[in-house]
Amino acid sequence: MSAAREHHLAVSRTARYFQAGELGLHTRQLWVVCHGYGQLAQYFIRHFTPLTDADPALVVVAPEGLSRFYLQGTSGRVGATWMTREDRLTEIEDYVAYLNLLTESLLAQVPTDVRVTVLGFSQGSATVGRWLARARFRPARLVLWAGAFPPDVDFSVASHLARRVPITLVCGTHDQYISEADLTAQQAFLHGLGCTPTVLRFDGGHELNANVLRQLHAEA
Repeated sequence: MSAAREHHLAVSRTARYFQAGELGLHTRQLWVVCHGYGQLAQYFIRHFTPLTDADPALVVVAPEGLSRFYLQGTSGRVGATWMTREDRLTEIEDYVAYLNLLTESLLAQVPTDVRVTVLGFSQGSATVGRWLARARFRPARLVLWAGAFPPDVDFSVASHLARRVPITLVCGTHDQYISEADLTAQQAFLHGLGCTPTVLRFDGGHELNANVLRQLHAEA
C-alpha cells in the first residue's frame, strides 16, 4: 500500500483579539501582549486594564492563539495555543502572518512615533520572538515574561533583532517552570546574540505581577 502524501491548503479564517484603551491620535504607547499556553486573551488582558484605566494614552492589544481546545476532557474551560509540535512550521507561518496583519492595522490608527512594547508570557515569549524576527516594524522594547527567546530562529536574524531591540526578562522567584539555571542560560543565550537584557524578578510563580507591570509602564 502506498503512503498518503501530506498537502496544505491556505484558507481564510477569523482571528480574535481583545483591546483595552482606544486607539487614536492621542495614543502614545501601544502594547501587544501574547498569552501563554492554555490561556484566553479575554482573561489575559485583564491584567493590563489597570494600566490603561490610569493612562488614556496607552492601548493594550491581546491577540489570541488560533487553536482552541478544552483544557480537560471534552467540555468545560477552554484555552488557546499558538502552536504544537504537529505541523509546527505551518502553524508558525500562520501566526506570524496573523500578527503582522494585526499590527499593520493597529499602527495605521496611531501616530507614527508611538512607542510599541511587545510582551510575550510563557509560550507567548517564543511566539513573539519568532514573529519579530520577521515582523514589518521594530518595537521599542521586547519583554519575555516567564519564557525564552526561541533558539530555532536563524542566528543572523536573531542577532540583528537582539542588537536593535532592548530586551527585558521577567521571572518570578518561585516559577515552577523556570529554574535559576534556565534563567541564567537564557541570559547567556541573549549575550551570545549581542544583547545584554534587563532582568526583573518578583516574589511569585508562573504568573503576571501587577507591580512589575506598573514598573514596565513607568519605564516605557
